[in-house]
Amino acid sequence: MKLVVRSLVAGFLLGVIFSLLRLPIPAPPNLPGVMGVVGVFVGFIIVKHFKTKHSKEA
Repeated sequence: MKLVVRSLVAGFLLGVIFSLLRLPIPAPPNLPGVMGVVGVFVGFIIVKHFKTKHSKEA
């Protein structure tokens, strides 16, 4: 959980710095874009879970 909090804080600070320097953010600037990234991550995790589960059964 500490890693998640640290990542969130680091991302927040980088967002502030990018905004102050008037640079474009290196992430999707809207909710649908962010949800797309989350979907890719969740899909990856689900496939990884099932691959691990099936390899243990064999």
